[in-house]
Amino acid sequence: MATEAKSSAIQTYEISGKDHHVAGVETKAVEAMFDGASIGSRDGDTIRKLQPRHVALIGIGGTIGTALFVAIGAALTAGGPASLLIAFSLWTTVIWGVNECMSEVVTWLPINSAFVRFAGRFVDEAFGVATGWNFFICEAALVAFEVTACTVIVTFWDPTYKCPLWVYILVVIAIYALLNLITVHYYGEAEFWFAIGKVLLITALIIMTFIMMVGGNPKHDAFGFRNWRIPGAPFAEYIYTGDLGRFIGFFQCLTAASFVIAGPDYLSMAAGEAINPRKTMPEAYKVVFARLVAFFILGSLAVGIIVPFNDPHLLHAIKSHQPGAARSPYVIALQNFGVPVLPHIINAAVLLSAFSAGNSYVFCASRTLYGLALERKAPRILTKCSKRGVPYWSVSIVLAIALLSFLSVNKNSNVVLNWFVSLITASQLINFWTMCFSYLRWRAALKAQNIPLSELPRKSKWTPYPAYWALAMLSMMIVFQGYSLWTPDGFDVSTLIFDYFAVWVFIAVYFGWKLIYRTRIVPLNEVDLFTGKREIDEDELRWRELERSGALDKGQARTIWSAIRKFFF
Repeated sequence: MATEAKSSAIQTYEISGKDHHVAGVETKAVEAMFDGASIGSRDGDTIRKLQPRHVALIGIGGTIGTALFVAIGAALTAGGPASLLIAFSLWTTVIWGVNECMSEVVTWLPINSAFVRFAGRFVDEAFGVATGWNFFICEAALVAFEVTACTVIVTFWDPTYKCPLWVYILVVIAIYALLNLITVHYYGEAEFWFAIGKVLLITALIIMTFIMMVGGNPKHDAFGFRNWRIPGAPFAEYIYTGDLGRFIGFFQCLTAASFVIAGPDYLSMAAGEAINPRKTMPEAYKVVFARLVAFFILGSLAVGIIVPFNDPHLLHAIKSHQPGAARSPYVIALQNFGVPVLPHIINAAVLLSAFSAGNSYVFCASRTLYGLALERKAPRILTKCSKRGVPYWSVSIVLAIALLSFLSVNKNSNVVLNWFVSLITASQLINFWTMCFSYLRWRAALKAQNIPLSELPRKSKWTPYPAYWALAMLSMMIVFQGYSLWTPDGFDVSTLIFDYFAVWVFIAVYFGWKLIYRTRIVPLNEVDLFTGKREIDEDELRWRELERSGALDKGQARTIWSAIRKFFF
């Protein structure tokens, strides 16, 4: 057993793999350092195989989906370019607050399904159950959303449906199964390259916007910020006229931003399968937030520059539910300037983006379900893992839920997409709210148990104030994100159900579990801050010793990634 554990630990860290290997003369010394237990057996049976480059790009790529390239156009038409830019910039500060909180607590205890399990340990068992099931619903719905989005995008090239929609759906789900059921390393490697593709796409679109605005287009029209000065801009009226209409337009943009911008949640879910997490996770949190600011703020600025908010082609594409990139502001701008071919390239890139995002959501949803099962909040059978460390029952359940995307075959796919968007937005807001609340409880427990902040592996100079800011903004958005229900002729049963479905479910699960199992809010001096931490501390010491001894050599992929990160980030 000791030999098996030692071998498993070495395999877990991929010491002899592509990215980290040990010189042959030092192998015995390294084996001795890992003598004892397998990392894969310490927190369930998942295995730490995600490299730092995997984790960093998962956090970036998982948040860049079709919304940033396509759905953002609808927000532009509602609020205008200034409202769009201000709303995305404002919401980025909220995500920054969540990011700062998670970077501290996850680095302290990088375990599977981290923030879901923190909710139960730091607040209340019922709170953890509600948080876990809410996040699972969110991620599972996102999988179905991206599968449906992929089929819509493909019909850009097949508007007459020569190939049935169900075939596209089946192919996408089958590839997700292939990438997620074999080994987490394949998922991480695939997502790494997918994410690089998405980063290159948004970077290219931002650069293209600048080139076109200074006259680098077939018409040689240096239009600059002209679209900010047209009648009705830069703050457009929406539903109402006057100041109220402009405020509603801004709030619509803020609602769109709350759906589009994410990040800390995906990183937190990867913590339990990241190698050397005490070093990997702080770097990933730092890199991801800087990139999200650049991509989402600059992306929203670019959209407002390149196409007018009242462009007739954009309005028609949105109203008629045209497929894929046909509704993208970038594609419409290219068509307006008579640029050929590029719309097809952008549609292909958007398809890749949607597929990649869905792949990330399969990972997050399955690990959430796995974490719930570890905490006995879901059937124990879901903790079963393959020899390669994949919780195959949890992955299979998520893929089964993705079959809901077949609803788009018999019903307008855009209606189904709107249902998913409404469900996901509220659920995502609740996820971030629970993260901030659990973090504040953790900080309070540290104080109550006389644990100095100097013991934290990572300490942000801003906390805990970002948590209060994020908590206030998230509370406001949870209540008012379904504002359209209160506008003239705005009441709709489906809107009421899907805009607040996640809220009702969270409340029902929390109070239902609390009443059945008689749980209590954990007193601060009894909060469990240390279970699982000793093993992480030991692993950190081993990694430091390996680095000091020079036993770890960087492989080619990691060397290239380090060079890219240092140059750009």
